[in-house]
Amino acid sequence: MPMMSMTDPMLLAGVALLSYLLGSVPFGLVLARAMGLGDLRTIGSGNIGATNVLRTGSKKAALATLILDGAKGAFAVWIAGAMLGPSAAQLAALAAFLGHLYPVWLRFQGGKGVATFIGVTLALAWPVGLSICAIWLLVFAATRISSLSALTAAGMSVFVAFLLGAFHLSPLLLVLTILIFIKHRANIARLRAGTEPKFGAK
Repeated sequence: MPMMSMTDPMLLAGVALLSYLLGSVPFGLVLARAMGLGDLRTIGSGNIGATNVLRTGSKKAALATLILDGAKGAFAVWIAGAMLGPSAAQLAALAAFLGHLYPVWLRFQGGKGVATFIGVTLALAWPVGLSICAIWLLVFAATRISSLSALTAAGMSVFVAFLLGAFHLSPLLLVLTILIFIKHRANIARLRAGTEPKFGAK
């Protein structure tokens, strides 16, 4: 019996589906409910990500959400890459990211993707991922604006990949960056108007 090709369409479709389902697990929503913090969709921005979890007042829940949202993307990439190679890893990264942004369980109303973006990037090429984290931290330290930090880090990711020799990741990073900007369009409007809140502001 011939061995299945690692580019078999059905096999890749399975990778995409499983990665999407993993990425669509709404850890922020689950943790907030489990810890008695309420329904995130009725708190703050209504987003299910770590930033909105922080608005509940629980730093522990916010940190756990950040780690888990990043880890689910990284895990999908690691498994696909180990089993089927780098092309499948990139497919898993995209599918897990889409799962977080548009989870079927929540009528496709998911998070903004920053933690999952960092997670998949770290798993695909850790020097690129660490550089993106550093950019986020530098911008946040200077501005105290989470959305601006995320947009800047994502926007520079393709340049960072080129600079560090990870040319093969550039198309994927460009697609993920565009999706992050789309999900942050309300934040971009507030940034342009000068009304985007800073972290710690009343």
